[in-house]
Amino acid sequence: VQLQASGGGLVQTGGSLRLSCAASGRTFSTYTMGWFRQAPGKEREFVAVRSGIITSYANSVKGRFTISRDNANDTVFLQMNGLKPEDTAVYYCAVKGRSGIYYQANEYDYWGQGTLVTVSS
Repeated sequence: VQLQASGGGLVQTGGSLRLSCAASGRTFSTYTMGWFRQAPGKEREFVAVRSGIITSYANSVKGRFTISRDNANDTVFLQMNGLKPEDTAVYYCAVKGRSGIYYQANEYDYWGQGTLVTVSS
């Protein structure tokens, strides 16, 4: 099982980015897919999760970020709008091999390599 994250980059405050995470090796249509992030010197934190049609977001990104998935291509997306400097971090996608909403990083089974998002002020 491999997850390949992409879409990070440098953007100005208020800008948008769309992260993608392509899964290979398994079919994840019934699994939970999540996004986490880790800023320099900080612990990895939950950003968003999707299981079926159910989604959940961290309070810090609610209303700005949207998680979606393309089951046909085993890909999950994170649309990030209204970016702020405090959103700067390495973003990781993760998969949990069962349905449900999970907020803890240690509950996930597979991880992507991370993609860096930098928001300039």
